[in-house]
Amino acid sequence: MDHGADYDRLSKQIEFIVEIDNLKQVLRRTLTVNADRNENSAEHSWHIAVMGVLLSEYAAEREGGREIDLLRAIKMMLVHDIVEIDAGDTYCYDEDGAKDKLERETRAADRIFAILPADQAAELRALWDEFEAAETAESKFANALDRLQALLLNYHVGGRTWQKHNVTHRQVIWRAQPIQAGSPRLWEYAKALVADAVAKGLLRE
Repeated sequence: MDHGADYDRLSKQIEFIVEIDNLKQVLRRTLTVNADRNENSAEHSWHIAVMGVLLSEYAAEREGGREIDLLRAIKMMLVHDIVEIDAGDTYCYDEDGAKDKLERETRAADRIFAILPADQAAELRALWDEFEAAETAESKFANALDRLQALLLNYHVGGRTWQKHNVTHRQVIWRAQPIQAGSPRLWEYAKALVADAVAKGLLRE
């Protein structure tokens, strides 16, 4: 590879790295555990990636006897919300916002991943598409942790976000449902957590 081509590749990679810093400005409705502010989407992605490292033993495929490709799953966790730089965070219980969510996020994926050199653009876009489809063992596990993380934070701030938006027990269970496909063990834990939140008055029946 000549110096010019090498520099062009590096320039595109650096441009992408600088671009994704904008994810730190995308605020989610979820509060941080100390409840003094909303978490941002970059923090969320980092958080579930660490969860993936720690909780991979509970992945559905591993429980069934096959190891998942943990690195692939972690890559998905790290890139799945990059599209929110353009599309913004759509609150999971916002029915109106959900109507054009896929369209907004697909348009964002088209722009942002295309900043990269072609091979890396294709790889990261494929990972994003795989996460969204939630059909592979790795994407099911990544989606499970995505849903579990928000549930954990909402529980540990005393249900403040649930209460602010009048969220019910049924809505939380519906939203958490993908955990079951990614990890039956974590699904049992999630259901128990939701039941405890109801019992403690943190979540409406």
